Amino acid sequence: MNPEKVGKFIKKLRKDNNLTQDDLAEKYYVTRQTISNWENGKSYPDLGTLVKISDDFKISLDILLKEDNT
Repeated sequence: MNPEKVGKFIKKLRKDNNLTQDDLAEKYYVTRQTISNWENGKSYPDLGTLVKISDDFKISLDILLKEDNT
């Protein structure tokens, strides 16, 4: 898993859904700084949060983690 790619994808999901970093932080019980760190590839969500993101935005974990569009 490449944290930078995951972060860019999370940022795209957030923007496509007109959400702020604060909105995502509240939704996933983290700080706004944590969201910023995810989006900038400094860290990435734990597995449980990745599953929640996948479910909430209705995208497969493969697409989220590997950018596999098939």
